[in-house]
Amino acid sequence: MKLEAALSPSEVLAQVASALPADVRGNVIIIGSLAAGYHFFAGDGARAIRTKDVDCLFSPHSKAIAAATEVTDQLIKDDWKLREDSDWGQPGNEGDPEEELPMVRLRPPGEATSPWFLELLSAPPAFEPGAPSKKLRRVETSIGHFAICSFDFLALAEWQPLDTVHGVRIARPEMMALANLLHHPEIADTLIAGTDYRRSNKDLGRVLALAYLTVQRDRRDGTEEFDAWAGRMWSALQDKFGDLAAQLAARAGAGLRAVLESPADLDQALRIANLGLLASLDVSVEAFRASGARVLADVIEELEAMAR
Repeated sequence: MKLEAALSPSEVLAQVASALPADVRGNVIIIGSLAAGYHFFAGDGARAIRTKDVDCLFSPHSKAIAAATEVTDQLIKDDWKLREDSDWGQPGNEGDPEEELPMVRLRPPGEATSPWFLELLSAPPAFEPGAPSKKLRRVETSIGHFAICSFDFLALAEWQPLDTVHGVRIARPEMMALANLLHHPEIADTLIAGTDYRRSNKDLGRVLALAYLTVQRDRRDGTEEFDAWAGRMWSALQDKFGDLAAQLAARAGAGLRAVLESPADLDQALRIANLGLLASLDVSVEAFRASGARVLADVIEELEAMAR
């Protein structure tokens, strides 16, 4: 895996927020590494993250296309550039099917070698069991046609997101963790492009990284955020998935248990986490495994109990 440059979450979030049109900032939820990095490290100049993509989720679903269109047109006008890509680096046309359209991925202006790019995503529509989790929607802009995608469990990122001083919101750590748990009920062979790393290990490792950071903050600040994870997860599942909440809660721990039972996959998950969100901490495998045991005991088993 290519080692990305270290980034200040506060500086990147401020740059993204200031670039967005004011009238759409209220419809933006930042998810992924930047959201987590800002939540845990904002104001701490000694902490940094590594990530190549900044994920910008438009919510609600009904306003995502209009917001994505406005943001794309404004950023292009402000000299943001399409991310270079031999296959997906140019806009599509009206006749192209949605699955053949490029995603909206833009690099900041004046930074041809910027280590990160902004990617636009949509909050998902109402959940339909059995339907493909990934859904694409066409975005018609001033320079051509693009697609933005949504994933079913990103609905959890919309649950009580956290405000920031920059006018955009960030997803809660426990909601990002739950989305990853549900998206990966097993260790799959799908690899991160250009690496031999399993994507499921990356995302399930992110769950452990988020838990580790939450527990460390609780110990430092005397808070009890980690203790609230299971209850908030159950409430979010009920709010977002209704009668399916118990079914989803019952399966949430399957993929994580598989990773914790496989030393090779756990080691890979830790390596990816230490290259990304935990880049300024270098967490040990013992601490990572202990975080996993705590997630199972205090979150997964509690969630399973609530579902019964």
